[in-house]
Amino acid sequence: MPDSSLLRAEPGARVETPLCRLAQELAALTGWRRYGLGFLLGALLAGALPPVDLAPLVFVAFPGLLWLDEGSAGIWASARLGYAFGLGFFAAGLYWIAAALFVDIARFWWAVPFAVFGLPAFLALFSAAVLGLTAYGARRLRLASAARICLFAVLWSAAEWLRGHVLTGFPWNLVGYVWAGGFPGALAVLQSTAWIGIYGLSFLTVLAASLPALLGGTSLTPIKRARRAAPAVAAALLVLVPVSAGTIRLGLLPTRPTDTWLRLVQPSVPQGIKWDPEAAEANFHGLIELSGAPSSHRLAAVIWPEAATPFLLERDPRHRAAIASAAPEGGYVITGAMRANPPPEPAMQIWNSIEAIDGAGAIRAVYDKAHLVPFGEYMPFRALLPIDDFIPGAIDMTPGPGPRTLVLPGLPAFAATVCYEAIFPGRVVAAATRPAWLLNVTNDAWYGSSSGPYQHFAIARTRAVEEGLPLVRAANNGISGVIDPAGRVVARTRLDSIGYADIALPEAADPTLYSRAGGWVFLALLLLGLVPAAVGRGN
Repeated sequence: MPDSSLLRAEPGARVETPLCRLAQELAALTGWRRYGLGFLLGALLAGALPPVDLAPLVFVAFPGLLWLDEGSAGIWASARLGYAFGLGFFAAGLYWIAAALFVDIARFWWAVPFAVFGLPAFLALFSAAVLGLTAYGARRLRLASAARICLFAVLWSAAEWLRGHVLTGFPWNLVGYVWAGGFPGALAVLQSTAWIGIYGLSFLTVLAASLPALLGGTSLTPIKRARRAAPAVAAALLVLVPVSAGTIRLGLLPTRPTDTWLRLVQPSVPQGIKWDPEAAEANFHGLIELSGAPSSHRLAAVIWPEAATPFLLERDPRHRAAIASAAPEGGYVITGAMRANPPPEPAMQIWNSIEAIDGAGAIRAVYDKAHLVPFGEYMPFRALLPIDDFIPGAIDMTPGPGPRTLVLPGLPAFAATVCYEAIFPGRVVAAATRPAWLLNVTNDAWYGSSSGPYQHFAIARTRAVEEGLPLVRAANNGISGVIDPAGRVVARTRLDSIGYADIALPEAADPTLYSRAGGWVFLALLLLGLVPAAVGRGN
């Protein structure tokens, strides 16, 4: 019957390669060394993501994890190893979340350990389930080694999808995002998301990175030594085919600027004074000054970041008039703003919104953020958790109705997202009306010069490729920029810089397969990945 062990040996076999020796040494580790190395391999995987951008580390982290798992005594031992790996991955990749607490550390010092390890400790349950279920399936179905690796890749990708949906979802740092940074050739691979989405790219990446684990097995004859090359060839094809297809797509989709010019304003207001009433007017006038600087192009809109102004503009004609003075002729200032229901409503509601204001001071369009940040914009289980949100105020924000396309005269129709909403694949565009471009306004000043802003920019970049639409991003302290439908960064600002950039909006591409089919392509990939498990079963 098939043996699921990656390191299976036959009578008379001997270890012949350094990889074989390494694999057996890892499998032989026990105790804290085993789980400690699992934790370190998870942290190493985080280094494949922005801003470190060492994508080849996936080909170290996943084989190392699978070789370690060969020493697991049972399903629960595999699950514990998966937990250690996930804890290292999420702790190293999401440490920056704790930076938000340092804005008011005197009040929230007690929450730092929960931010650093609490969320990673929860998310690591997904990787624990992946390795545990892989071990269970391999033993129950008596899978051959290659089939076991396919099952692992399917389960990892399915777990990422679940992570993006359970408890409102948190699809941050999916493995596919290793191709969203600056590693050479990564942009060509990222084009795959136009067809299979980021979850599909995660599946291909995990499968390609895991197959080399088979090279840690033994070989006896020249024929079997030749067969040992098969995993390496398969892994190479899983990368080279997307690279080739992506290179063709990049060649067919050059950046084509339109005659619509936009100004992105990045004020870089420190988070410590962003909501300070004494600094509000100075911050506001800084935005007006940057917006009103002369331009060599006819601007259609000036774009401000998330919550750029602390004033309730629909109730504040004085500040609306000031904003109107900064609007280009015949154009708009599109700004992130807080919005509240008008009195005398019995229950106050607050929305985190985007408002478009014309030269007459009228609010011409509004988008309300639909996907709110737990613990930041609302407090889950507020009755059970007697603490305030980690932002100013203690009132939960109200979610908007969801994605919508905003249409303004003289400006191509656009889909708006606020901050965190850009991390959700397939949920940035209204299904009924395709826009000409995507707008994302955000405030990453909470996270300083950490990995967070770079990861956020890379994630937003992927939405442009998935949808085949240019993306315009205005951030308080960076990274602001413009991305074309193929994911090329046409313009970007430095983190913490103050200024503005006038850019021509790139032309949209045709709708992508992913934008039309959505998650069905990913489901088909998972089913295809299960075929080896079906045909590789023991009797």
